[in-house]
Amino acid sequence: MRKSATKGILLVQLGTPDNPTTADVRRYLTEFLMDPRVMDIPYLGRTLLVKGAIVPKRAPRSAATYRTIWDEKTGSPLMYYSELQRDLLQQELGEDYHVELAMRYQNPSIASALQKMEGMMLESIRVIPLFPQYASATSGSVIDKVMEIMRHWQYFPAVSFVSSYCDDEEMCETFAEHAKQHPIEDYDHVLFSYHGLPVRQLGKVDPSGELQCPDAGCESCKVTKNSFCYLSQCYATSRTIAEKMGLTRDQYAVCFQSRLGKTPWIQPYTSDTLHEMAQRGFKKLLVLSPAFVADCIETLDEIQVEYADEFKALGGEKVTMVESLNDDPKWINVLKRLAQG
Repeated sequence: MRKSATKGILLVQLGTPDNPTTADVRRYLTEFLMDPRVMDIPYLGRTLLVKGAIVPKRAPRSAATYRTIWDEKTGSPLMYYSELQRDLLQQELGEDYHVELAMRYQNPSIASALQKMEGMMLESIRVIPLFPQYASATSGSVIDKVMEIMRHWQYFPAVSFVSSYCDDEEMCETFAEHAKQHPIEDYDHVLFSYHGLPVRQLGKVDPSGELQCPDAGCESCKVTKNSFCYLSQCYATSRTIAEKMGLTRDQYAVCFQSRLGKTPWIQPYTSDTLHEMAQRGFKKLLVLSPAFVADCIETLDEIQVEYADEFKALGGEKVTMVESLNDDPKWINVLKRLAQG
């Protein structure tokens, strides 16, 4: 008879449309962008902007992009690798644990995953957002949603959250190993490209309201002022990976992609960095995206296709995207360690 699990692990990824159709992408984008932690403006303005302007324009274009990366058998790459991570982690943890996967937006939902776990009368639940760097719009939103749902439970197991693991040594070593699969000496420069955030969101992690961030943010906030600064956590990840790759500071750059709207986002933008690299006469770039622990539309299309085409149009020759952590056994071991606390 199989032993009943007593400890629950909830892995949470950002999300993906159910199918690469305009209707499904519209639903996904609407839920994502209507999250007040993502689009942190008043509800009425957010509704008019998201449902009246952004989603109607972006949904058909995004659906077309999703179709280029969608596999006939396995579907969404993000879902495929996330399910692999869940299953491999379950194998590593054994029967004392029950591992669930949820998406912050769309399916499987956090509510459905927690509903399964509620009925198991677990002694503890540990939530691991699959975002190495903390941001209110990602990990913060996951934690917020979990607490919103669980506040209706009639009993509470011991609940804990992993909010950040930006400079985890083994995780960074795994990224470095993936990068080293490419002859680094063949490239002119290395880029670390992260998902962007509006600058105004950086200072909001300081409850005192005294943290005022410059337009481009800074590298040192994590160690000098606020350890939850997303920008400085990105720099911390980059420094750790670069050290393990044997890079000096002048051999790599940190940049930020996926900005939306006209409000200032943290800089330098990846597109601007590509222009700078081209102006310096660089021809071959190696790109890592350590904000993502599984390959997805941002790595497989935005960097590997859009930015590669942009760089070539500027006179560059090649942009090589380093594979994400995906189902690497060392990454699964990191998850195991995080799960066990």
